[in-house]
Amino acid sequence: MPVVEGVLNMGAVHVTTAVSNPTDPERRWEGLFLVETGAIDCYVPGRRLREIGIEPVGTRSFELADGTEVGLEIGGARIEFMGEVVGATAIFGNDDAEPLSGVVALESVGIEVDPQNQRLKRRPAVRLKRLRGLRPK
Repeated sequence: MPVVEGVLNMGAVHVTTAVSNPTDPERRWEGLFLVETGAIDCYVPGRRLREIGIEPVGTRSFELADGTEVGLEIGGARIEFMGEVVGATAIFGNDDAEPLSGVVALESVGIEVDPQNQRLKRRPAVRLKRLRGLRPK
């Protein structure tokens, strides 16, 4: 079955995503990312991040689906998909890893997985807690 961007195929939603260096957005890599609703951050092949000049800023502990805990390097990246741009944590994955998009990048720009229609969809507005003095449009 072919992959159709933003549509569920055999239980998987994929979206074309560009990852770029936040200090030099011209340095970028584009790939087809699996949308993983059980993941928080974006998981990117480490060599792709290094190729565009993103270096690790630390290590974070992550729990895998089987309960195993692993320490993985992380860095900051500019993530672009479906016409939206967001700053996000990028996990340095194995060089041949399948890229994954976690829910933080999606939710930050108001995109969610619609399980009923099996695709990505935009919310009418990004959710924000009530702010004092803020007037509605």
